[in-house]
Amino acid sequence: MSDTTTNWSRSDDAMIERSIRGGASRRELLKLMLVNGMAMAAASTVLGRASQAVAATPVKGGALKAAGWSSSTADTLDPAKASLSTDYVRCCSFYNRLTFLDQAGVPQMELAESIESSDAQTWTIKLKKGVTFHNGKDLTSDDVIYSLKRHLDKATGSKVAAIAVQMTGFKAVDKNTVEITLASPNADLPTILSMHHFMIVADGTTDFSSGNGTGAFKCKQFEPGVRSIGVRNPNYFKGGPNVDSFEFFAIQDENARINALLSGDIHLAAAINPRSVRLFDGVNGFALSKTTSGNYTDLNIRMDMAPGNNRDFVEGMKYLVNREQIVKSALRGFGVVGNDQPVSPANFYHNAALKPKAFDPEKAKFHFQKAGVLGQPIEVITSDAANSAIDMAVIVQATAAQIGMKLDVKRVPSDGYWSNYWLKAPIHFGNVNPRPTPDILFSLLYKSDAPWNESRYTSEKFDKMLAEARASLDQAKRREIYNEMQIMVSEEAGTIIPAYISNVDAVTEKLKGLEPNPLGGMMGYAFAEYVWLAT
Repeated sequence: MSDTTTNWSRSDDAMIERSIRGGASRRELLKLMLVNGMAMAAASTVLGRASQAVAATPVKGGALKAAGWSSSTADTLDPAKASLSTDYVRCCSFYNRLTFLDQAGVPQMELAESIESSDAQTWTIKLKKGVTFHNGKDLTSDDVIYSLKRHLDKATGSKVAAIAVQMTGFKAVDKNTVEITLASPNADLPTILSMHHFMIVADGTTDFSSGNGTGAFKCKQFEPGVRSIGVRNPNYFKGGPNVDSFEFFAIQDENARINALLSGDIHLAAAINPRSVRLFDGVNGFALSKTTSGNYTDLNIRMDMAPGNNRDFVEGMKYLVNREQIVKSALRGFGVVGNDQPVSPANFYHNAALKPKAFDPEKAKFHFQKAGVLGQPIEVITSDAANSAIDMAVIVQATAAQIGMKLDVKRVPSDGYWSNYWLKAPIHFGNVNPRPTPDILFSLLYKSDAPWNESRYTSEKFDKMLAEARASLDQAKRREIYNEMQIMVSEEAGTIIPAYISNVDAVTEKLKGLEPNPLGGMMGYAFAEYVWLAT
């Protein structure tokens, strides 16, 4: 900085920031600084710094409007029954969890002041004091116990009943302290409690139409399958939100959703297909928010059926998949190369040292010849039901043809795909949404008796390691175990995970504060509490 700027102070910076907020133009601000003796280069630097500070400072006020992609008359404000993105967004707006996952995937305290255990089986949860529900009721231990026990009641129809069943004991130590006992040790409990379904509701709640929670917004209107409107909670214990109101609804047709954004009717259009990104080329005033949080489409080869029961066929398919091309062409660059296991780079326990299987058609041909299938027609089932699965199938089919391998790609309708083909066809595509812990992913997808064991992978060693990692409070030990388990899945299972798919939300540039989150797009569905509208 030149000598003419040595007396420029923080208060002067503040003055420039106030002027920017007041609508002063860049020319007016530069003129002001030059008149006060600042050199042009230094003035530009100060102006840039002030502009960045203004852009990063939340602005209060405004009516936020956003559109998701899924909705139905079964939309609900009951967190235990939430199943669509619209449900998650609304629950995040009206309720709170005991914990939440930060951008790095690490659990942070929300309604809980602390969550501690010495053995990973008995957990003590201390609640934050001074938290109230929208109807004025104080948050107490009874609310937490009621909320968690609801998942164990079959009449509730909880979507996470299989996860909640491990909670076998509940005790209110005092008004603000809860003790939870698990059937067996699980060091992931603080992370599990960050899942959207474990929102805390008031003790005894049976009617959820009013969305009476502790969240950033109070429910003003809720019409299932139509829309919801929330208004700022003036007594919110976290101090937010920034906007005065939040309206959310679904526009299922993607082109209509994009047009609503471009016309200024909404501030955010969720889940834009990579193919549609080109519609924003050359259009000013809009931006794309990318979140790579663990969603993936995989090619599943059942190892208990021909041809997947031949190990050489599975190896050949893994060498045949061009992961880089899939990211570039099928996903239009909105993804990162996968290494055939489900723990994504967004997860704290991701094994970054595990390299993807090299794309090598000649090695693939060698294994196909060894398996005796080269030249034979092999059926591969694909569908629009799994994100980008058709594009992926075509890419793999084209490569196979170059080495004399005949993959018969059969495209089937989305309707009925998950019940008629997924988990059933010898070779088919699947699609897995983000899960917060390796334990949940492995338990759902790879444990020998996993309900969604897509390739019928079985390993007694793997099952024992899963139980060992779950019970350990030693983070370094757990990382070591999960690293080895990721290698085992990558090398031994019949699931090919070519890429972790990025969720793309399109936003007006007036929408600020949107950040990626490992629980999914729209800031893990909790964006309304944190974003603001620039003036």
